[in-house]
Amino acid sequence: MAVHYYDQNDINTDLLFPGKYTYTCGTGPEIVEHLFEDLDPEFRSKVKPGDIVIAGSNFGCGSSREQPTLGMKFVGIRAVIAKSFARIFYRSSINQGLLLVQSPEAVDFYTPGDEVLVDPATGILKVADREFPFPPLPADMLAILDSGGLLNWIKENNA
Repeated sequence: MAVHYYDQNDINTDLLFPGKYTYTCGTGPEIVEHLFEDLDPEFRSKVKPGDIVIAGSNFGCGSSREQPTLGMKFVGIRAVIAKSFARIFYRSSINQGLLLVQSPEAVDFYTPGDEVLVDPATGILKVADREFPFPPLPADMLAILDSGGLLNWIKENNA
């Protein structure tokens, strides 16, 4: 597990997935080709399932496109930890089954190379040897995450 650390605020959806590809890419591998293209061109070659992204405040601001969330979920990002998130990006991420954790203190404490562990059920985020509590996610949101997203949850519970 690796941490992809971006020490900046206002990382918008165009940095995560350039808008010029919105209508030319499908899902999955096509999105990954351009994921983080304008933020970190090496991201695609470095990212592995289980990795974590850490960033500043207002992560995911900008458009309401789902490609950034879909792409991060497709490559297996375990969680995105930031000082704050754009509201529409937060909900889109939950709907796609991508865990977001807001913890300004943990982001400020993090030093590249620190081990990071997150448990959404207990609300514990551990950075190096320090724990940062956050509100545990409600059972319905945990169920959506466990199902891999809202559509999967609906299929499982209404079949």
